[in-house]
Amino acid sequence: MRRRRESDAGSAGQAREILRLAVPAFLALVAEPLFLLADSAIVGHLGTSALAGLGVASAVLLTAVNIFVFLAYGTTAVVARRLGAGDQRGAISAGVDGIWLALLLGTLGAVGTALFAALLVQVFGAGPDVAAEAVTYLRWSALGIPSMLVVLAATGVLRGLQDTRTPLVAAVVGFTANAALSLLLVHGVGWGIAGAAIGTVIAQTGMALALVLIVVRGARRLGSSLTFHGAGVLRAARGGIPLLVRTIALRAALLVTTWSAAGLGDEQLAAHQVAMTVWSTLAFALDALAIAAQALTGKTLGASDVEGTRAATTLMLRWSVWFGAALTLLVLVLHRVIPLGFSQDPDVRTALAAALIVVALGQPIAGIAFILDGVLIGAGDTRWLAWAQTAATLAYLPMVLGVRLSGAEGTTGLVWLWIAFTGFMTARALLLWWRARGEAWMVVGAER
Repeated sequence: MRRRRESDAGSAGQAREILRLAVPAFLALVAEPLFLLADSAIVGHLGTSALAGLGVASAVLLTAVNIFVFLAYGTTAVVARRLGAGDQRGAISAGVDGIWLALLLGTLGAVGTALFAALLVQVFGAGPDVAAEAVTYLRWSALGIPSMLVVLAATGVLRGLQDTRTPLVAAVVGFTANAALSLLLVHGVGWGIAGAAIGTVIAQTGMALALVLIVVRGARRLGSSLTFHGAGVLRAARGGIPLLVRTIALRAALLVTTWSAAGLGDEQLAAHQVAMTVWSTLAFALDALAIAAQALTGKTLGASDVEGTRAATTLMLRWSVWFGAALTLLVLVLHRVIPLGFSQDPDVRTALAAALIVVALGQPIAGIAFILDGVLIGAGDTRWLAWAQTAATLAYLPMVLGVRLSGAEGTTGLVWLWIAFTGFMTARALLLWWRARGEAWMVVGAER
């Protein structure tokens, strides 16, 4: 009886710890895609070409930024492991190396995106009016790429230190500033789609400065070095390669989806842009538990607590399925309401409403994929993740190419495209579930 009470108390404590990390992460992650949602709503009133152009530019920009998401994920895992092993100073030092790496990669990414903006947009095969809007947005947005990557790295440091509240505050303030600036610059000053990009750049820069200042204060308090260390930065870069491969494979799947949508027509591409933005918003919401999973898995394995790791994984997996089901119901209720806020075009509204039904039905599957992805990232099982994501993307290519080559058009084509994308998420979830059932990923200690 006593042992059972201790077990129940341990489970309750674990649940509280998960919620302590997940709730602020949930609010922050929901706020982050609102940068794009705000731009979509504001730019959508400029016309269908502007909204479709935003869709193409956003696909390129998010790819340029999110292929480096290992700056957040990898940093979270490394910092959490060292924290669990009792090395707080080493944890901060690893985080500082990650921030320096983010600044270097961000600068290179900004230059490359600005120089090749027109070429990148041409890949999608959009019409001339849409392409012109996309290039304008992309070139201005490139200025914010260094700040975006620094935000990723600094957020990873704080999450690894089991602090998800500070990134929440930064995200809420940043979103508020972005919405106000975009509205002012697009419709007040009259800068059009360029104003939306400039507003986002200013907001992201402010977020980066605020988060770096907090990390710097922590480093100084512990006596950690803030100077550039080539060996440490190189180690952070090398450790991030498998996650980079994983992310490139994932972004490839998202890009080929947008490419397929572009072949359905401007109205369908505009509808797809909003549908993907809604899906991304829901993904960020579901990813809150995955963020908690990264931080907790790294910490418990760093402390050699295999039993605690397994128990937390089981609990979070159960929660993610129920959360996904709740999001399914929410989107189904709102699938005809959401399009009203993004376009005046009836064809766009009809296509978007239909696509959102498929988006809704796939949420429980997405919940499984995201939580197990977070657990394995926290465990540092990055080489396997790179292989699994590549396999899922290769399995998806025949599905999405089949939609593009089938001749399906209009709303019907967009619905089939989203059905194929749900098939991709199913393949991803099954691979991750198979891996999590075993024990090979549960390596303990400060270093994997």
